[in-house]
Amino acid sequence: MKIILLGPPGAGKGTQAKSISRKYSIPHISTGDIFRQNISLSTELGKEAKKYIDKGQLVPDELTISIVKDRLLKDDCKKGFLLDGYPRTVKQAEALDGFLAEHGSRLNLALLIAVPREFILERMTGRRVCPSCGASYHIKFNPPQQEGICDVCGSTIIQREDDTPETVSNRLDIYDKQTQPLIDYYKDKNLLSVVDGTYSINNVFKQISERLDLIK
Repeated sequence: MKIILLGPPGAGKGTQAKSISRKYSIPHISTGDIFRQNISLSTELGKEAKKYIDKGQLVPDELTISIVKDRLLKDDCKKGFLLDGYPRTVKQAEALDGFLAEHGSRLNLALLIAVPREFILERMTGRRVCPSCGASYHIKFNPPQQEGICDVCGSTIIQREDDTPETVSNRLDIYDKQTQPLIDYYKDKNLLSVVDGTYSINNVFKQISERLDLIK
């Protein structure tokens, strides 16, 4: 089972990826995790990636492709994998297809967790966190008992900088620009499967399981 997971920021990809990995016994491979691991181990690929990350630049396609290929050759990927955060561009998608073809394999599914922009803005901009104890809240879905005050320790809860409307909107703009060509790419190959991410976590996973059970 070789699948990729697509979806906008705030769609719940991380939560669903863990459940998929556990149920289907395939590794959840996040490009962010791969970069961090290579950097911590001081591999040649890691050293090269660090040069760009330290400057706040995007890691070039060629280097990202090399790091992902290296990860997919590990023993735990023999029975399949779930890729999260890769591919991000059509060039990376084509490279992945070519790599799998070279090894007599192919991608089974591109799974898109679809969530409307307005829904994500409400979900993410409503998040609040306690800077003292780390407790998390949502002003609509999980508000504290006393407005603005942490239930656990009594500190004033805050909105993180990356949850402001401007920041979230900018992240969604970047996602739309980067990912729409990728969605079209997999749609043209009849590999795209869309699930509605506006439902509860359990309901979304039920939708995902129904799709994945067809390719077991």
